[in-house]
Amino acid sequence: MNDAVIIRNETPADYAAVESMTRKSFWNLYVPGCSEHYLVHVMRNHPDFLPALDLVMEKEGQIIGNIMYTKANLVDEAGTIKEILTFGPVCISPENQRKGYGKKLLATSFDRALALGYDVVVIFGDPVNYVGSGFTSCKKHNVCLQDGQFPSAMMVKELKPHALDGRKWVYRQSPVFEIDEQEAQRYDDTLEPMEKKTQTSQEAFYIHSHSVVL
Repeated sequence: MNDAVIIRNETPADYAAVESMTRKSFWNLYVPGCSEHYLVHVMRNHPDFLPALDLVMEKEGQIIGNIMYTKANLVDEAGTIKEILTFGPVCISPENQRKGYGKKLLATSFDRALALGYDVVVIFGDPVNYVGSGFTSCKKHNVCLQDGQFPSAMMVKELKPHALDGRKWVYRQSPVFEIDEQEAQRYDDTLEPMEKKTQTSQEAFYIHSHSVVL
């Protein structure tokens, strides 16, 4: 990896480039087409969005990566609420993937999140992409969904050692992730057409996203 990159906060001048990169990165990956670029589009105006942790990676004047964080929380059995973070979408431009840029972007964002006083991040994703950055199964931290299940795709990272003490926590993410698929399609219709296709990564995603840790 060429280390000559700049990681900085996203500005309004970056919006179109970030959304275009996100669309190209996720297109046909999990489903035919994608809606991640629409999520990026609406997330910036949501009250749970954290502009201080909206970062882009720039190389030779071009944006090649982006990560966006929102507030989330954990609730224990006594009703105690702990404010934490989640991120997503996070992406590196297709031509720059598998070169270490994503891991570098993640590490920088973790340092900034810790400096802001946050000590836990919970995400949904492919463990292959995140265990190398310190994420572990939600089951190991006793963090579950409202229904008590421990999804295999849900992972936890403690930015500060022992930030979680083993008690049972229920994860609650921001409602910004509950996007209107029809609105997402209407937004996508305003952009350059891209062909929707079925590919094997979509079946792998379906299996993985519907699996739980027992």
